[in-house]
Amino acid sequence: MVEASGQFGVHGPENKRDWPALSDAEACEVLSHFPLQAPARQVIWHGRRPFSSTGVVLLADGSRVFLKRHDHCLRDATALAEEHRFIMHLAEQGVPVGQTWRTKTDQAALDLNGSAYEVFSMMPGHDLYETVQSWEPFHNVKHAFSGGLHLGRLHDAASSFDAPARPSRRPLLSTFEVITSISLIAGLERWIPQQTGLTEALTRHPWHADIPTALMPFHERLKPHLGTIQPRWGHGDWHPSNLFWSGTGADAQVCGILDFGMSDRTCAAYDLAVAIERTAIAWLEPQNDCPVIHERLEAFLSGYLAQYALSREERRLVPLFLPLVHVEYALSEVAYYETLVHDQAGVKAAYTDYLLGHAHWFASPSGQQFLRWLTQTLQAPSCP
Repeated sequence: MVEASGQFGVHGPENKRDWPALSDAEACEVLSHFPLQAPARQVIWHGRRPFSSTGVVLLADGSRVFLKRHDHCLRDATALAEEHRFIMHLAEQGVPVGQTWRTKTDQAALDLNGSAYEVFSMMPGHDLYETVQSWEPFHNVKHAFSGGLHLGRLHDAASSFDAPARPSRRPLLSTFEVITSISLIAGLERWIPQQTGLTEALTRHPWHADIPTALMPFHERLKPHLGTIQPRWGHGDWHPSNLFWSGTGADAQVCGILDFGMSDRTCAAYDLAVAIERTAIAWLEPQNDCPVIHERLEAFLSGYLAQYALSREERRLVPLFLPLVHVEYALSEVAYYETLVHDQAGVKAAYTDYLLGHAHWFASPSGQQFLRWLTQTLQAPSCP
């Protein structure tokens, strides 16, 4: 068995793991429930991303598959089936997503011993961002352009996928149920009790005062446009470490899209704003006022708009969504770190640095300048 290293934590690489690494014996037992061409032999690589345990498993014939384990507190086979239906639809539309394996009893995933397991065929290409924190920007403008192009392609393909939104109780989703409520506070008061452990976790924070102060001005700007939203499924977590690449250099192009764990029915403008939040702002450099990587964002938008034609109203929505896209996910992370993995550093990062900190940055002179620039860029006559 290949020894597992630590994980990427909220402040960088950590030696610990919140969820145990996949073992050889576990992989062999789990994969015996799937109709693979050969039995499993060994886990030869362990992923370092948090929230689940992942690994590449070598089969007896020399082929490999990707195995992922989720605790039932986060996902079960029913929840994973929601994601797989979207993945399969995109594959039918020619989007380069991973091939999912169904169990021998034709289930999307395997529920076993309090965990859910899903299996994917190996993605072609290279994981160029394997050692990079999830929210780091694209390495260069060519990567950014290709990343934008493929997100636009995904949004185009998603237009014919009509599945309903996922249940509100699902944790760690990129959703907008709260921020698209007419009343932000009423939306929170409906949604918070549905998130396991969140009500209790928030008793330690003055959220009734913090959230209106930080977020209400942005919600008031979005509210007049809520009636123009055209619902559509999105990826929910678009950043370069969720992409595979055709080469290893600056000219590499996206050739595979993975990790649909945060996907849900939102809209194209919201999902584009999520991608901008995750790839264009250097959140891990607060000492430098979280600089915006403008040239790579411009390339990303050029690629996206070359593939997907944002309507006039969608162009207005993107900068209106941007200061709010993190709200539900950040709150869900508060519950996750507080009640599941008991990580107080994670709780602080989710509540203070993420939920409130991002909103405070968007309200700062730098954030306001960026929102004005993005609005002007998307409205410019020369914008595709």
